[in-house]
Amino acid sequence: MIMEASKDTYPHEFGAFLRADGNIIYEIALLPGTIQGDQHTIFQMWQRPIDFSLVGSVHSHPSGNTHPSSQDLLMFSNSGDVHIIVGYPFTISSYSAYNRKGESIDLKIL
Repeated sequence: MIMEASKDTYPHEFGAFLRADGNIIYEIALLPGTIQGDQHTIFQMWQRPIDFSLVGSVHSHPSGNTHPSSQDLLMFSNSGDVHIIVGYPFTISSYSAYNRKGESIDLKIL
């Protein structure tokens, strides 16, 4: 679903939050008012529900680079423990996952 949403918004970024039960991410949560541009996704954080099942974020990089930018790292630091960046061409293997510090983590797709 994330890859298809990223393809649909290309050449703009796609962004959402991740919902998990334990260690299993099972859903994405779209925030109303999210702005998606060529090189940015701006979340209206005041729209984020108080929901402890939200564990992090996902967004796309249309450039194909799945490394976090300085803006990504700032957002990671205050919005959860798991963050996924998917890159063009948005295939099942074109993603990287990071913790809130921007350190690479292992994330398996089930």
